[in-house]
Amino acid sequence: MLDPAVGSLITGALALLFAAAARHKLRDPTQFAAVFADYGLASWVSRLRLTWIVPLFELAIAAGLLIRATRTTAASAGALLLLGYAAAIGINLRAGRSAIACGCGGPDEGQPIAGWMLWRNWLLAAALGASVLPWSARALEWTDGVTIGFGLMALALLHASAERLLAQPRTWRPASWRSAP
Repeated sequence: MLDPAVGSLITGALALLFAAAARHKLRDPTQFAAVFADYGLASWVSRLRLTWIVPLFELAIAAGLLIRATRTTAASAGALLLLGYAAAIGINLRAGRSAIACGCGGPDEGQPIAGWMLWRNWLLAAALGASVLPWSARALEWTDGVTIGFGLMALALLHASAERLLAQPRTWRPASWRSAP
């Protein structure tokens, strides 16, 4: 059983992540379309208008995670989306196309795809799976609210720090983390 404070922290953090990802994409849809096209999905972009559908889908996932009745569906959709992103990254890395921008940090950030992003997406998909575990019936107290609030801030800072650190030049990282020699 998952403690409701822990469950709220997990779902809140993942909802913030999906909302921020959608915001980045909606801020500059033209740049997102270019990033999306670099993944080799150009025909899909023009045919299905995925540059609008994907961020709206991410917003729906973010909202769905916060509602108990839709949490399982939203978590499943979010995990599939993250694993789809991981598959696209993995296919391009295997093809030697590691110089393309990941699109993770929004249109202004040209961070190239890397192997560690596969692990990140798998970890986030696992967290989505954990969010749908049964929650205990314990009532939340005001101290839980404080814990959840500060926990969300800490997780957001940790995520931003890890993303920035892993985007730095590859010289300090072990060879097993690098996407290209």
